[in-house]
Amino acid sequence: MKLTVIGCAGSFAGPESPASCYLLEAPFEGRTYRLLVDLGSGAFGPLQRYSTIRDIDAIALSHLHADHCFDMSGFYVVSRYHPEGAFAQIPVHAPEGADEFLVSAYGVEENTGMREQFAFSPWEDGGTVQLGPFTVTSARVNHPVPAFAFRISTDTRSLAYSGDTGPTDALIDLVDGVDVFLCEASFVESGTNPPNLHLTGAEAGRYATDGKVGRLLVTHIPTWTDRAEVESDVKTTWDGRYELVTAGATYEL
Repeated sequence: MKLTVIGCAGSFAGPESPASCYLLEAPFEGRTYRLLVDLGSGAFGPLQRYSTIRDIDAIALSHLHADHCFDMSGFYVVSRYHPEGAFAQIPVHAPEGADEFLVSAYGVEENTGMREQFAFSPWEDGGTVQLGPFTVTSARVNHPVPAFAFRISTDTRSLAYSGDTGPTDALIDLVDGVDVFLCEASFVESGTNPPNLHLTGAEAGRYATDGKVGRLLVTHIPTWTDRAEVESDVKTTWDGRYELVTAGATYEL
């Protein structure tokens, strides 16, 4: 499994990175299968450095905040109006109501087009879907809108992605023993942080420690947050391998 960080800025696109977007690739039936996890503000352009858009096989959206899904509008334009012809319909797994939400976000009056290009399916808390070589288990997490974390596995490797979440027991089983835990850390321990919204680096580290994960990748750090302080927080609860990810970074699992 290969992970490419397309965008990792928290809450909004920053000067060094688009908002959340991750490309997962793995061999499948004699070719490379490509799963896109989130497609936040500003991510669709840089995505094209790493994959032909027509080669994206499926999309998994953790939740329907702008920094995780709004560049679906650009994907829709390319998939429907490409001069070489419209794309085959692409599976999109997302929270309930994503089709209506994204149609509204795009702003079309005739609202069937996006549903023709994307086959929307809702996540179920604790449910599992098979997308090519990837087995994806979803878990409802702690955020102001319906939001999901994922455990994404092949026959030999596993990755957990927190999505956006405040502290939640839902992550405990999901991250247990994974090779890589891609976890948000939008807050710092020294801050006055609103509840039920995001994690600190220390909280991310604690989940990684309790889950005995192989490697912690810290993401979704907003531009206004001091990355050095997030890193210091991580090290108070986690003594294993870790990295604060940057846009364009790749990882072979």
